Amino acid sequence: MPILPLTAAHWPAVRAIYAEGMATGTATFATEPPTWEAWDTGHLTSCRLVATDETGQVLGWAALSPVSGRCVYAGVAEVSVYVGAAARGRGVGLALMKALVTESEQKGLWTLQAGIFPENAASVRLHEAVGFRQVGRRERIGQLRGVWHDTLLLERRSAVVGAANTAGA
Repeated sequence: MPILPLTAAHWPAVRAIYAEGMATGTATFATEPPTWEAWDTGHLTSCRLVATDETGQVLGWAALSPVSGRCVYAGVAEVSVYVGAAARGRGVGLALMKALVTESEQKGLWTLQAGIFPENAASVRLHEAVGFRQVGRRERIGQLRGVWHDTLLLERRSAVVGAANTAGA
């Protein structure tokens, strides 16, 4: 399955997959997909990927968002990964996450984090499969359609980027 850079041309398929994830009620606090312009502004320009089938149909996507504008957090990003309903259970998410980890390290990122609803066990397992660990639980951190939800905070620290500088930490 080809993993390609996500471009504006992929946006209609990416948006549809994002909407499918939103419809589950366990993927995000967002209730409507943004415009391409808003999505593009909110994500890093690198580390944007799509997985396609042999015909070029987008099966899933992954991207990173900055966690802060402060320079000390320049190597920290938040993961978004979504797989279309028809492609779930076929290794698409794992392929995207492995590629995202590799590309993020090539771009100098030392920490990836994710906020996941506890009910989204498949996403928790996917993140754990590529080295994420749970570091916390945010209780009633936000509302989705008037209902408070917790999120699990998971992170992955690179063994490659920033590793030489951890001795004095």
